[in-house]
Amino acid sequence: MLQPRLALRSLRLPFRSLPSIPARGYAHVVEQKETIPSTPSFDQSAAFAPPPTRSDSGVLIRKYTPRTPGVRHLRRPINDHLWKGRPHHKLTFPKRGHAKGGRNNSGRITVRHRGGGHKRRIRTIDFLRMAPGPHLVERIEYDPGRTAHIALVRNQKTEQVSYIIAADGMRAGDVVQSYMSGIPEDLWKSMGGTVDPGVLAARTAWRGNCLPLHMIPVGTLIFNVGLRPGKGGQLCRSAGTHATVVAKGDQSQQQQQNRAMALEEDETEKKPLSQRERQRQERLATHITIRLQSGESRLIHKDCCATIGVASNPNYHYNQIGKAGRSRWLNIRPTVRGLAMNAMDHPHGGGRGKSKGNVDPKSPWGIPTKSGYKTRPKWKINKAVVHARPRNQGRRRRGYN
Repeated sequence: MLQPRLALRSLRLPFRSLPSIPARGYAHVVEQKETIPSTPSFDQSAAFAPPPTRSDSGVLIRKYTPRTPGVRHLRRPINDHLWKGRPHHKLTFPKRGHAKGGRNNSGRITVRHRGGGHKRRIRTIDFLRMAPGPHLVERIEYDPGRTAHIALVRNQKTEQVSYIIAADGMRAGDVVQSYMSGIPEDLWKSMGGTVDPGVLAARTAWRGNCLPLHMIPVGTLIFNVGLRPGKGGQLCRSAGTHATVVAKGDQSQQQQQNRAMALEEDETEKKPLSQRERQRQERLATHITIRLQSGESRLIHKDCCATIGVASNPNYHYNQIGKAGRSRWLNIRPTVRGLAMNAMDHPHGGGRGKSKGNVDPKSPWGIPTKSGYKTRPKWKINKAVVHARPRNQGRRRRGYN
């Protein structure tokens, strides 16, 4: 006979001195390390954001108690400042169609190992930020379509909301502005009606502000950099990426003028400028030189947009998924080695044991994938090795048997 369930609230125990034991939840371990307090938005020292940390000493990673096998190796960067609710519905639209399965417009698989995944809503991001005036950051949100975080900002004059890519260190309550439409009148009056580079940089080059490249001081870290005037940012948009302003057009033009004056003083070296040098001077006068994290230097038009700071979520590369099922949630299907397939499925498949049949590395369609074959430009390949072929191969193709 089953025993009746006792009412725990009415049950009195003799152990009155014992404290009440809280309910045991899903415990986790957090690495507690010293954190630098965030600077207020009005502090001018926050204008030039420091580069992201490259060592593990200042990284905050959350580890979980291994109550299940999928949680044992799970590692996530601590982002407790993110919004816990749903996104702004009017700024999103559902992601449907062939985009989630790697298919093109004819239904053929063009990108392998994609399919399934959780339902998503694409967030519409304002990469250009042409609306002037101060914008209040209401919250920082997670975006499943990108590695960096996004910020929901509200225009204090028009009360319109929009999403922008958040800078590292940006929090709810900060005020950011955009100077893409020009310098406001109050800033003109504070400078006395003329452009003062020092005052302009101190008032505008703050973290999270969007400026044209010609208004950004040399040495500033930027992200969300545009490639064409009037178009949104396209470079340095992923988590933790940034570029550095190296030189401006006016500095390069001044160096060219000094060089021309030195040549005029020396009559022996006095030569007229060629058309190529003249075009180069004109290009340097209207472009800004920036250096990417890869070390590449690029010339960007001075009217292109850029945001001060470093893209948010710089510790994204420390993330560990922990289990295969979480990859399926992220729209990633398994990748099977060709060596483990049958001979009819892959050129490396088949055979007895671990062997690819004594053939060169090939793709599933039989195209060589290494040794420089169609993987590098022709000027980087040793033509004597790549183009070596039997003598009769060309004759057979042309019908000279």
